[in-house]
Amino acid sequence: MLPPIDTIIDNFEIVEDDDMRLEYLIELGRALPPMPDALRNDANRVHGCESQVWIDTAVAEGRLVLQGFSDSFIVRGFVALMVALYTGKTPREAAETDGLDLFRQLRFGAHVTSKRSNGVRSMAERIHHDAVRLAAAG
Repeated sequence: MLPPIDTIIDNFEIVEDDDMRLEYLIELGRALPPMPDALRNDANRVHGCESQVWIDTAVAEGRLVLQGFSDSFIVRGFVALMVALYTGKTPREAAETDGLDLFRQLRFGAHVTSKRSNGVRSMAERIHHDAVRLAAAG
């Protein structure tokens, strides 16, 4: 089970060593709840990622519920960050949240390849698009 996003941020702030930060990111990916195979479909595929990434955005009781998966351990950690950041927000709150800001706040920019950065951007854009669509529908 993923810890709350505030706990994740606090944990990253106390870990200075880049290798330990990467290990924590991978650990978060391992804590990501399993995504049913049926949700790993073309509609949930996030394009623009070097690895295969799927994110399903749904609403339950007026709050977003995200599920995600990647075939890469590191990218799965980034998926976990997005799931922790957006799950539980209303669609309107999620539409106003910048997933890339979290990426910058956690200081991943300098230690991640440009392809992975583009993948995180694609994930954040996909979730933002889904949140805007769900906010308009709700």
